[in-house]
Amino acid sequence: IAHEIAGVNGLDRAYLQKIAQMLGIAGRLNHRPSELSGGEQQRVALARALINKPAIVLADEPTGNLDSKNSEIVLRMLRQSNKELGQTVLMITHNPEAARIGDRIIHMRDGHIVAPEEDPQWHTK
Repeated sequence: IAHEIAGVNGLDRAYLQKIAQMLGIAGRLNHRPSELSGGEQQRVALARALINKPAIVLADEPTGNLDSKNSEIVLRMLRQSNKELGQTVLMITHNPEAARIGDRIIHMRDGHIVAPEEDPQWHTK
């Protein structure tokens, strides 16, 4: 259904395999959600978002419920989707470590945009 909504004709299986390899889930593609770990489910959700080749990827706390290993995999994929696949990634996070993958970081406090200097817990590249 997502392909129909996105106007994509057919599934690009080679692209799916590339994404699955990058996310470390190539061997899990035929498993049901109940057969996947939480980290695998999160990575499958990311693969489903990327398979339609969107120009913009919106990631709301993409590492929020993940351990450090799976967080690293997801963050690496988001970075690669930007650098290798040409997708813009807009990530919302409370995690300064996750934010560091971005080329540009915009900080908010109490619903307002603040300058990075006003929030010392965030240090950009």
